[in-house]
Amino acid sequence: MAREGFGPTDQEWGYVTVRERAHMFWWLHYTTADVSKVTDRPLVIWLQGGPGSSSTGFGNFAELGPLDSDLNVRPTSWTNDVNVLFVDNPVGTGYSYVDSATALTTTNRQIAEDFLVLLKGFYDAVPIFKHIPLYIFCESYGGKNDR
Repeated sequence: MAREGFGPTDQEWGYVTVRERAHMFWWLHYTTADVSKVTDRPLVIWLQGGPGSSSTGFGNFAELGPLDSDLNVRPTSWTNDVNVLFVDNPVGTGYSYVDSATALTTTNRQIAEDFLVLLKGFYDAVPIFKHIPLYIFCESYGGKNDR
């Protein structure tokens, strides 16, 4: 069930332990579209660039979330049309944290593996999204690929 959150949307948030001593934060804003159920609309994940900029902070408030950085309702928010999941990735970014500096990521492969664990944990926490379309959007380093 959605929690009473901050702003005009129903929301969920939480942490996934992606590795020992490494915890990744996610914040979901359910769509405000006029639909019979939120799963009538896809899930969009927003990954911030940087590297190391906070999706829940910068992407959410400065770019596309339901509130702008002055906490005014953003009329062009992506939540008007889709469900938006902001992820503070990699660990050590935004509200994602590690219990020891030795748990910080050191390679893009490790960042990707952590993200896959995060996705599994998110779907366990909010299973209604398991069978709807998923789209991942990002900017700058948020879309980095080593290949």
